[in-house]
Amino acid sequence: MKLNFKTRIALNYFVATGVVVALVFAVVYLSLKTTIYESLDSDLNYESEIHLEELNLTQMVFSNREEWEEREHEEVEVNPVFVQILNAKLEITDKSPNLNEERLQFFSQQEDNIHFNTTLNNRLIRQVQKPVKIDGVLKGYIITAMSFEASQKIIDQLLLILLISYPIIVFSLFFISRFLAGRSIAPIQNITAITEKINQNNLQERISLPENKDELYKLSASINSLLKRIEEALDRERQFTSDASHELRTPLANLRGNLEVLIRKVRSPEEYELKINNALKEIDRLSKMVEQLLFLARFDKQKTTAEKADLIILLDEALQRNKHQISARNLKIEFTNQLEKSAEVPKYYTSIIIENLLSNAIKYSFKDETIKISVEEKPSAIQLKITNYGEAIALEDQAKIFKPFYRTQNTKNLKINGTGLGLSIVKKAAEAINATIEIKSKPTQGTGVLVLIKKEA
Repeated sequence: MKLNFKTRIALNYFVATGVVVALVFAVVYLSLKTTIYESLDSDLNYESEIHLEELNLTQMVFSNREEWEEREHEEVEVNPVFVQILNAKLEITDKSPNLNEERLQFFSQQEDNIHFNTTLNNRLIRQVQKPVKIDGVLKGYIITAMSFEASQKIIDQLLLILLISYPIIVFSLFFISRFLAGRSIAPIQNITAITEKINQNNLQERISLPENKDELYKLSASINSLLKRIEEALDRERQFTSDASHELRTPLANLRGNLEVLIRKVRSPEEYELKINNALKEIDRLSKMVEQLLFLARFDKQKTTAEKADLIILLDEALQRNKHQISARNLKIEFTNQLEKSAEVPKYYTSIIIENLLSNAIKYSFKDETIKISVEEKPSAIQLKITNYGEAIALEDQAKIFKPFYRTQNTKNLKINGTGLGLSIVKKAAEAINATIEIKSKPTQGTGVLVLIKKEA
């Protein structure tokens, strides 16, 4: 087949790009798959060690079975662990209550302590078989397994996204390169060589811009901008898919658990009300998380910031919206306004910043404490500071709290509900209006968030 020079250039670029993108996607897919397997295997090893300590080695049965059954009856397991004990004759001597009439299969051809996939009642599970020995004498085996269906669903979902994205990306790049080659073959040869090098190495590199700002300069700048958008799109997609898939599973599993408990048998109206309220809380949590995820996914720095509003009015509106939460925790608001005149700020993004910071201050304050809000004018910016008095944020956590889904250990220990997305949204909104954010937190001195909103020239 005879192809013109323009098409040959485009075809070469298409092949090179396809290989690089395929390798990148393969690395992403294999990295996620490996991470999931390693996480499950680590959990299985931990569960094996824990239950081995609870084992009566003489009779090869669990010594605390009644306590285990009671605990399992009261708790809803998101990702259940199945444990089964075999004696030296490979006869079942004991097993976890959640197995009921089912049994884990012992695979004699599998090596000891090796993790592998199998099924339990047509459900995919991850299993490990560990020998139990006393003074070198084999007493039996402890078989530990965990459900692998949710993890496999994440792997399959990522694979589907990559398979859909791959042809779109490579074919888009093919037609772009063909168009550029058609406009100017001679100068494009140099650019083609550079772009091939970029794709062979990494997407972080950029084309060097010519000294003369002619058409070739604009072309090079356009390609650089395109590479940046592709890089950002790929990063957002990978991060969004990984984080969202992981975080959305928990409220969905809790919701399913509450509903399954209700249909097992007839219950009193109080029990129905309790479980339904729990389910509604999970739905609210899920709705808020989805709303926040959509904001992060659709965030665009170019969104208009033309609409202005008075900062004091925005603060007052936020306080009114949260007055019930403030009252419920018996919090006092200490407001200091040092502005000599009204301060006009971008309404949309400033409202988002205030709402999230105030919500956090209410949520993390100790009951009966005071939330301090101050506004003052600086030479080139309007300063907003919101301080709450609760558990201090550790110094090592202060650099991480703007990352999506990151929550400090204190908030987990205190069982404070949250998604870990609020401050990520605050940071994105601040970037959109060229504002800066600083957090300082020390025990007894409170946690203060300082926002500097630059004045327009």
